[in-house]
Amino acid sequence: MPERGCHFTELKTICRHKILFQKFLMISNLFKTKTLLIVLSLALSMGCAKKVVTRIDPNQQVDLSGRWNDTDSKLTAEAMMKDVLSRPWLTNFTKAKGKQPVVIVGIISNKTDEYIQPETFINDIQRELINSGMVRIVQNSVLREAIRKERGDQQQFASQETAKKFGKELGADFMMFGTVINTPDQEGKRKLNVYQVDLTFADMETNELVWSGNKKIKKYITN
Repeated sequence: MPERGCHFTELKTICRHKILFQKFLMISNLFKTKTLLIVLSLALSMGCAKKVVTRIDPNQQVDLSGRWNDTDSKLTAEAMMKDVLSRPWLTNFTKAKGKQPVVIVGIISNKTDEYIQPETFINDIQRELINSGMVRIVQNSVLREAIRKERGDQQQFASQETAKKFGKELGADFMMFGTVINTPDQEGKRKLNVYQVDLTFADMETNELVWSGNKKIKKYITN
């Protein structure tokens, strides 16, 4: 009898463990099902999210990331070209030569840790100088080659009356060049972006620097 009682107790224990294991499997499967449903629900909600595009005024100042943007380029070009055109080098040249100076905008190097298109800034600078009517602007070396190639083609394919002659280019009196640098600073969720733009004008004949300008932009960013 004791042996039969012992076997009965072991059987009950085994059955109890089996029931507990089955309950564990049911709970585990239920948890997996709920997790899968949540994941699918999130995926569907993200996939069905509607992208909204709103057109805004191009002159509106918008800062999303706190990095250098088109507004910085435009405002910096306006401020620095206003300064350069008000300095003595311009009146000194026009009085001595009796004509407007010819300017070429050279290399403006991006020395920040960001991807900045220097061409955008250069175009903003050239636009301010041209529209001022106080100086004449000639193309940089890259675009000059394209123009010269076209002029060469004209010698062969255009009529004699309309073909443009070589040796008539305007030689620049001054060249502008400069750099854009930044010095970011961060503490926790607070970030400060400081941009510094340095531009100079050099006399093409003497290498004399006739103007040097500086513009700083500070952006305080919090998350």
